[in-house]
Amino acid sequence: RVSCFFDKRDNSQFDYLTVHETAHNPPTGSSSDDPDGINTPERLGLEATMIHQNFTQQILKQKNTSDRKSFQYPNPFFDSEDSDGMEPASIAYRYRKFDLGNDVNLVCRTELHGKVKKNTGSYMTAFALNEYTPSPPSSSKDGQPNQTPASLANMISWREKIDSQRGAVLATELKNNSFKLAKWTAQSLLAGADQMKIGFVSRQTPKNAYDHSILATQFYRPKDFATQITLNEGTMWAMIRMFIQLLQKHPEGKYVLMRDPNKALLRLYSVPPGTFEDEDGDSDDDEGEEKGEE
Repeated sequence: RVSCFFDKRDNSQFDYLTVHETAHNPPTGSSSDDPDGINTPERLGLEATMIHQNFTQQILKQKNTSDRKSFQYPNPFFDSEDSDGMEPASIAYRYRKFDLGNDVNLVCRTELHGKVKKNTGSYMTAFALNEYTPSPPSSSKDGQPNQTPASLANMISWREKIDSQRGAVLATELKNNSFKLAKWTAQSLLAGADQMKIGFVSRQTPKNAYDHSILATQFYRPKDFATQITLNEGTMWAMIRMFIQLLQKHPEGKYVLMRDPNKALLRLYSVPPGTFEDEDGDSDDDEGEEKGEE
């Protein structure tokens, strides 16, 4: 039997959320339009990740209530000796096994963020969308003010429309953040969550990236939401099967799967077993031999 382990590289930004990644005009971090540097892709990703982490804890009841659910095993990533008296974030890790056919089984670690109050047997995941309003271009090269692009002129203000036009707000987010929403939906499906709670969060002022307000929340059923965003669950499993079959064709070793920055394709590289495992091994990062691409 052959075993394949899929994991992320240490100290990578893989877990950082993206902002407007699939928008027509994604963030660029131009110094002329963003002198404070708070709207660069990196800073926006850090801001969105912090919002998401805080939101998943703020929506929960106080920890001293009797409704708190404790699982059989403790948090595997929490070390009480190095905690300085702090408690870990309230999150449950659920390990699930899936039969992909042809004697292929997949075991994955999933996350649950809470349980639904009205039904103690139902679990939920939680995620936060944060409003991002791109700054209009300041001026053209000849010094004349630029026209505001139609994509900016037609943007919906969440504070004004979140109650009356929530569907329009979500539709805009599906266009600008389709990858992020598909990722969250896939995570919820894998975790077997009964509900998926999405929060709509906005900056208190456009130039303040540290203070935010939760404007609204909405529950969705993961399977129904997947249908709404045209996320095909069968295609999801087909992709992971393809990666497994691709790796089975190669000898035992360590491989890196990377997306080409300029083309719509993925590349698979073979690297030495100790690559990325020590600080002195940075020189090995570029020594991989390309074994195949899909």
